[in-house]
Amino acid sequence: MPARASSTNWRGRVVLITGIGGFVGSELARVLLERGAKVVGVLRDSAGVRQLEARGIRRNLDLIYGSVTDASAMNRAVNEYEIGTVFHLAGQAIIQVANRSPIPTFESNIAGTWTILEAARLSPLVERVIVASSDKAYGDHPDMPYTEATPLHGRFPYDASKACTDILARCYAASYPLPVAVVRCSNVYGPGDTNWSRLIPGTVRAAVAGEDPVIRSDGTPERDYLYLSDAVDGYLSAAEHLPELSGEAVNFGTAQSVAALDLVRMILAEVGDTGLQPRILGESTGEISRQSLSFDKAHELLGWSPRVSLAEGLARTVAWYREYLEVGKVLALSSART
Repeated sequence: MPARASSTNWRGRVVLITGIGGFVGSELARVLLERGAKVVGVLRDSAGVRQLEARGIRRNLDLIYGSVTDASAMNRAVNEYEIGTVFHLAGQAIIQVANRSPIPTFESNIAGTWTILEAARLSPLVERVIVASSDKAYGDHPDMPYTEATPLHGRFPYDASKACTDILARCYAASYPLPVAVVRCSNVYGPGDTNWSRLIPGTVRAAVAGEDPVIRSDGTPERDYLYLSDAVDGYLSAAEHLPELSGEAVNFGTAQSVAALDLVRMILAEVGDTGLQPRILGESTGEISRQSLSFDKAHELLGWSPRVSLAEGLARTVAWYREYLEVGKVLALSSART
């Protein structure tokens, strides 16, 4: 499938990505490197290096170890590396962790955002900032798909933290001559996500191992699933339309939703006729019941629309996990023999 025409030549541009060791951040870094950018990343600790090594880009990056809440470190990073573009993706993104530990989630997602925005504001070289919000910032609403005009009613810890992130970003865009745009993605999935607590990775791993997958909820919550390459394309498209997009929030989703139980059944069908059955625990609390995002604004302003259907995306994703898990098994056996 042909790539969209880019309005920005990334070659030679210096880009800072916070959360570069994450699933989306590492792929965004890979694409930017491919397009000729110089990429600097912020990592909280060495755990994120594995994701960068898996994508084959570790040696091509400059990495800064530290917290995005550390103002001194973030100011140094932005200024010493002469950053021109900031993608702020860092944050605590696991809903169950946020429910158990709200304060660290607020510190990372809220304080981390104002720290990055302030470092960008104080730098004379930063030309644009993209801040990752989330569809969870909207909370629960009866009408779907959500548009950018849908109020931010996030009530649970993670959802509320992303609503605050969103508001802070638009506050800086309105108050200072700093071009800032907000990206609200639906649930991103695809090759490279090894957070097994998430529904798609966990289900695929269980199915490939011949085990019944576990659904923590009652199976009814509906989500909008966006393939990784479409999400990265969205981030880049938003950045390429700054400063004219400054102060705006843009949804990147598919405008469709699927229930957790139906999604698990789709994955099991893709893995093959295994005879496996989902184990529904019904234990999950503090989650939104139904969500999907309209992408009309993204299409009109940026020329963006999702290109990978859920069926195609799951096929690609399952194929990647099969290979990844098989390689892991071979390495484990090899290690045991030595």
